[in-house]
Amino acid sequence: MEMQQFYYDNKIVKKFIYATIVFGVVGMLVGLILALMFLFPNVTEGISWLSFGRLRPLHTNAVIFAFVGNAMFAGVYYSLQRLLKARMFSDFLSNLNFWGWQLIIVAAAVSLPLGYTSSKEYAELEWPIDIAIALIWVVFGINMIGTMLKRRERHLYVAIWFYLATFITVAVLHIFNSLELPISAMKSYSVYAGVQDALVQWWYGHNAVAFFLTTPFLGLMYYFVPKVANRPVYSYRLSIIHFWSLIFLYIWAGPHHLLYSALPTWAQNLGVVFSVMLIAPSWGGMINGLLTLRGVWDKVRVEPVLKFFVVAMTGYGMATFEGPMLSLKNVNAIAHYTDWIIAHVHVGALAWNGFMAFGIIYWLIPRMSKGTLYSTKLANFHFWIGTLGIILYALPMYVAGFLQASMWKQFNPDGTLTYGNFLETVTQIMPMYWMRAVGGTLYLTGMLVLVYNIVQTVRNSNAIEDELAEAPALQEVSNKRFKGEKYHTWLERRPIQMAILATIAILIGGIIQIVPTIMVKSNIPTISSVKPYSPLELEGRDLYIREGCVSCHSQSVRPFRSEVERYGPQAKAGEFVYDHPFLWGSKRTGPDLQRVGQKYNDNWHFNHFWSPQSISAGSIMPSYKWLFDNKPMDVSMTEKKMKAMVTLGVPYTEAQIANGQKDLRAQAIKIEESLKNDPDFVKSYEESKKKAEARGEKFVPMNEREIVALIAYMQRLGTDIKVKDNK
Repeated sequence: MEMQQFYYDNKIVKKFIYATIVFGVVGMLVGLILALMFLFPNVTEGISWLSFGRLRPLHTNAVIFAFVGNAMFAGVYYSLQRLLKARMFSDFLSNLNFWGWQLIIVAAAVSLPLGYTSSKEYAELEWPIDIAIALIWVVFGINMIGTMLKRRERHLYVAIWFYLATFITVAVLHIFNSLELPISAMKSYSVYAGVQDALVQWWYGHNAVAFFLTTPFLGLMYYFVPKVANRPVYSYRLSIIHFWSLIFLYIWAGPHHLLYSALPTWAQNLGVVFSVMLIAPSWGGMINGLLTLRGVWDKVRVEPVLKFFVVAMTGYGMATFEGPMLSLKNVNAIAHYTDWIIAHVHVGALAWNGFMAFGIIYWLIPRMSKGTLYSTKLANFHFWIGTLGIILYALPMYVAGFLQASMWKQFNPDGTLTYGNFLETVTQIMPMYWMRAVGGTLYLTGMLVLVYNIVQTVRNSNAIEDELAEAPALQEVSNKRFKGEKYHTWLERRPIQMAILATIAILIGGIIQIVPTIMVKSNIPTISSVKPYSPLELEGRDLYIREGCVSCHSQSVRPFRSEVERYGPQAKAGEFVYDHPFLWGSKRTGPDLQRVGQKYNDNWHFNHFWSPQSISAGSIMPSYKWLFDNKPMDVSMTEKKMKAMVTLGVPYTEAQIANGQKDLRAQAIKIEESLKNDPDFVKSYEESKKKAEARGEKFVPMNEREIVALIAYMQRLGTDIKVKDNK
């Protein structure tokens, strides 16, 4: 049999590993800064692009798409070539994948702090960047599938199944969730409204975790754990069951993020059923990985790479047990909107993704540079300090979550809320926020140890070059099944058929859940009193989105006695029909805002945005002083925004659009006049006017500043529905 010589492309793997390390440090550093902002909320006072609401999506995007994404590409590009015994299909596409992905990350790092965001969880990037993501993802897929077609190894190993499913599903999720109507170069509105938008978003959000943070890393687990341990995968049959059941079931589970919301009950219940079923394939994968190490536990004790893998797989098991448990309605009623969810998410991210990435980096760099790891002791130190960091991060957040839930739901004997002031629950969990910051610091310290260890390893080793390999050419074989050949064995040598079946498996759940909610109008009953936002309120809503307020405040009252007593009547699907995008939120660092309209006067909101602590002592909300700057609010696109809303189904009339600027200004002047009821406001307003004139600056009236639009939006929330004690 003729042997063919070729070179594995190690240089592309090196690039992705270095990017993983750089963005890992950046993403974790931003995360630590955010943790400190809970303790020192005004540490970046007056600097809009360093505010919590703008940095929070930067942190999640940096960790998920920059750190984990680059680690995924590094592992896939290394393992795929060796599993298929072929160089990547195209060096040009490999490099386009790398540089395109890094440019997307840079675009995110610039645009998010500047306030360009869609506000949708894990999908905050605006439409031009969304298009770039889709294009680069297609480049990755073409390169991967092209390599499969020119392979020298007929059998597609289990890891490749997971890579295929990842490519297909992420493409489908990203495209459908990112359907939006552009307004300008960096502004768009989701084509979905309210309940529909929420369902599509969490179909995407949950499955972004499933198919970007889970399935590709399961593929890496199936390659690297046996490779490092020098053992075969524990069970080939279990890997088949694990793969197909996981990709079929996962896609149904998104609605468990929307339990007790305005989402139709049938969709919620479907999410619960399939979420509970998910525990079987998830634990099947964990067991398959851990039992692969049977007989080599002595090696685990001394090999830091295997230690990282063991904790990663254990973290995966914990997170995938907890996920189905959190989808149970009685558990979700306690956990949702609390810091319990923060703990849950970080166990998965820090242990499963982080430790898998660390183990892969420690194993790959010495092999590709034909050297040895600079310091095994430092790698072991990284393992232990990182593990301690995870524990000190997660445990306080679990405690904080339990404490929040119990305090929110407590009643006095006379039927009143024991803790009627939301701030009382915040002050009680501050010690847990301190501990979280300590845990995050330890985890980041471990990352910096890795940086030093890898830098020294590379300095003391050969340059990472392409690797010579040799394998026989692939022999032509009939597409038909051999006599006695099992169906799945036949499928494992047919990448196109496997891709088609995987696509069908992931589409079924999405179609059954989403199509009825989007297409059947009667599923979202209308409420005649619900009207579109005024032009000023629409501008205020965009400011609310720009500042990332949804990161800390929900707008969805659940049907619990405690929430109805605290906030007002439960949320109804018809209230959100003009919301593009929806703003239900996923965390309550502050109280729910769905019924806040007219609860406080305009001066209260004015002072609250200027200095939250002056209104609520002990508040951890930062100030938003740039909203008060002596510069006019940009209202140049108001009419264009209203026309876009009409396209999306919002019933603005031509007269309303034509009078948009006039109506906006009239409402703004009315709010300014109400602010003058406060003598302190009048005094400071006149003083600032005199100072501006003394400096020769043009003085911008308060009714033209951004704060007035945001107040207008806040005062509108919930007022379409009659709410008891709202005034």
